[in-house]
Amino acid sequence: MRRAIQQIFTGAPVTEGAGVKLRRLFSSFEAELFDPFLMLDDFRSDTPEDFLKGFPWHPHRGIETITYVLTGDVEHGDSMGNKGDITSGDVQWMTAGSGIIHQEMPKGDSLGRMHGFQLWANLPASDKMMPPRYRDISAADIPTVTRPDGTAIKVIAGTVDGTAGPMEEIVIEPEYLDCTVPPDTEFVHPTRPGHTAFIYLISGAAKVGGKPVFNRDLVLFQDGDELGLTAMDSGARFLFLSGAPLNEPIAWRGPIVMNTQEELDLAFREFREGTFIK
Repeated sequence: MRRAIQQIFTGAPVTEGAGVKLRRLFSSFEAELFDPFLMLDDFRSDTPEDFLKGFPWHPHRGIETITYVLTGDVEHGDSMGNKGDITSGDVQWMTAGSGIIHQEMPKGDSLGRMHGFQLWANLPASDKMMPPRYRDISAADIPTVTRPDGTAIKVIAGTVDGTAGPMEEIVIEPEYLDCTVPPDTEFVHPTRPGHTAFIYLISGAAKVGGKPVFNRDLVLFQDGDELGLTAMDSGARFLFLSGAPLNEPIAWRGPIVMNTQEELDLAFREFREGTFIK
């Protein structure tokens, strides 16, 4: 059964970190709808003043953050001593687990552009306090599947036409695809029944169930075993995300997401007392 549209989101502009302007597509108010995903931010900008102040040192616990850079550089560092840059086409999959303190400082490119996305995924109660880890994936390590109709699919996580992405052993069983579909071409992709699935248009336009959607529209789907769309005459590029819902309670404050208020209070108390990092 093909998935029908459940809801379309257009997000809203927000300012985060030390003054980074971005568009937030969904967050805590919509988290139940997007389970296991918690938040999606679009930080595409051609104005350095929108992003250069960055995200100075801050904690995370209980979640994973997935940063996908299209254009520009993001410098990062963390409490485990990791330091480096993710650049155009790279992905960083950070599992905060029991706790990490890090910073993310967008630098842009030589033309002053910084284009990318950050997704937050929840961790189940059994993994909330797992050891933190980073997995940096270079653009060269992300395979591209090119179909006979010209559709190009970058496979970050999941499998397309027998080609698997580099991200494996993630508890929410995610699929993360960057899809470019030529004009007037249909795209169909199988999905696991019961899994949450959505697409986010990042250029062009498409028709989903006969309804036109455009750049910066997010389409959340109902359940089913496949989804489909048809690119309009401009073609379409979109991110496709799916994952297994956790169906667990969420206690969320700022950069920390746990299952109970008591766990949340403990995390912030430990951060204040200097015992946050395990």
